[in-house]
Amino acid sequence: MPKSQDIAPSLVELLEEFLGWMQLERGLSPHTLSNYENDLAQFAIYLESKGILQWSEVLPDHLSGWLKELNHEDYNNASTARKLSAVRGLSKYLTREKRIPKDFTSLIGRPKVRRPLPGTLSGDEISRLLAAPSEQTAGGLRDRAFLELMYASGLRVSELCGMTLQNVDLKEGFLMVRAGKGRKDRLVPFGKKARDAMERYIVQGRPSLVRKKTGSALFISNRGTAISRKTVWYLIQNYTKIAGINKKIKPHLLRHSFATHLLQGGADLRSIQEMLGHASITTTQIYTTIEEKKLIETHSKFHPRGK
Repeated sequence: MPKSQDIAPSLVELLEEFLGWMQLERGLSPHTLSNYENDLAQFAIYLESKGILQWSEVLPDHLSGWLKELNHEDYNNASTARKLSAVRGLSKYLTREKRIPKDFTSLIGRPKVRRPLPGTLSGDEISRLLAAPSEQTAGGLRDRAFLELMYASGLRVSELCGMTLQNVDLKEGFLMVRAGKGRKDRLVPFGKKARDAMERYIVQGRPSLVRKKTGSALFISNRGTAISRKTVWYLIQNYTKIAGINKKIKPHLLRHSFATHLLQGGADLRSIQEMLGHASITTTQIYTTIEEKKLIETHSKFHPRGK
């Protein structure tokens, strides 16, 4: 991977200034910052090959040429879009700081990124997965409860791990989901089976997992700390095997199944959007694509003229 030290000093100075600004103002992780540096250094090396040694000399045609080169090198649209996003950020920064006369990315369109359709579990697979934990132990009661809750409410795994006792209204059957950065808090209902599993865990299971250092986390590990994303992932993998499901199941698959099964049951897209916490309805609309694909497959399979 190219780094900023691989390019001409005349291009490096402003590139590193931009990366420093991104780190301070945006608080990017080292991993994300490294990706930015790699993508921008790759573009800078291309510019050097064209005799461009100053950012003020860059034109839209140079960027278009680089994008065509990426296409010839078989970068997929998602990778190209990420690289273009990094260059856009740099160009806008340099324009705002009056280091270049004009944003050289303003005329460049975004590559269309085709989002893969999320997988789902069937109703039978869901039933087998939720029944996999043994409720004879505190850990089993906890695991049954969090599996039921994830499927009943479409929680992200990070939201599940951040749940506290105060976020749960067992009487009314609602969760207050405390959202992360850029998202709004939301109320999400959950049904009777999830409520019953939660009550059994809170009354019978959770007290024996509590330690001195335990706070108000809803789901706690055997050490008495809030359950981690890694632990949730591991447990789901384990219960997948116990349930005899021959699929690679990740926590997010329960969220996808929640949304897909609601849509199949007749729920409207706006309600699903609210429960999932999607900022835009277009994000939720991917689930309608799943349904459309299923209809096409059904027609092809059963209609005499479908094949």
